[in-house]
Amino acid sequence: MARRDPETNPAAFLGGELRRARVAAGFSSQDALAARLGFDRTVIAKAETGERPPTDDVLAGWCQACRLDDELFGRMVRLARRADGPVPTWFEDWLEAEGEAQSLRIWSPMLVPGLLQTAEYARALFLAEQTDTSDDAIDALVAARLQREAILDRSEPPDVVVVLDEAVLHRLIGSPQVMHDALVQVAELSRRPYVVVQVVPASNGANAGLGGAFYIAAADGMPETLQLDGIEEQTTERRSLVRKAAVAFDRVRGDALPRDASRDLILKVADEKWKS
Repeated sequence: MARRDPETNPAAFLGGELRRARVAAGFSSQDALAARLGFDRTVIAKAETGERPPTDDVLAGWCQACRLDDELFGRMVRLARRADGPVPTWFEDWLEAEGEAQSLRIWSPMLVPGLLQTAEYARALFLAEQTDTSDDAIDALVAARLQREAILDRSEPPDVVVVLDEAVLHRLIGSPQVMHDALVQVAELSRRPYVVVQVVPASNGANAGLGGAFYIAAADGMPETLQLDGIEEQTTERRSLVRKAAVAFDRVRGDALPRDASRDLILKVADEKWKS
């Protein structure tokens, strides 16, 4: 079979090169390499078919296990990702996991999580984060973010548990009106039987989740998927990282106020601090 042209299908070309490297290194099956790297086999399969270029941590492990030039393959991955639209390729793995999830656990010490954001809250964040702040670019990003909320309106929505640090309620994003509306929406969503929102009081001081926000998606028949926020955001199914995040989530949730008390606090801050 002729090699696929990297100019017309760089992700597929990259996948073919990774597959050849895996076999040449003695990993006769995708399961064998997945076990070595600590990921689910589907991560390897999607990379090799070109469906999803590997995330940075997957690529690093692949290069080490198969003795590849990480600089060369890093350039190939960047080429494969150039076709990104408003949603980057690395994040598509998370969107797929989120869309299929039966349960979601979310910890956010800084911001209202994307799944619960209003359009104007999201817009203010994108204007601060992006280099392309044209109306078309920002509108596309906001629309992509709001589309995620559709999972909450499904006939069988996932069970969602969100834990916020109290600092989220007091951080000005956009304008006071934007903050008021954002917090009211969070409180209203928390009235749904399958959405739990809890707040860790500032008076608690340090907690186990101050290292950064994360999301964990789980469903029958699929590996748990972790999305980490930070300077270099990543989506991973590495079991050791998922376990660490799950432990941290249980600890911060143990420090949080009960559901009703959390809702009362959210609405109190919305009315007393942000209401115009």
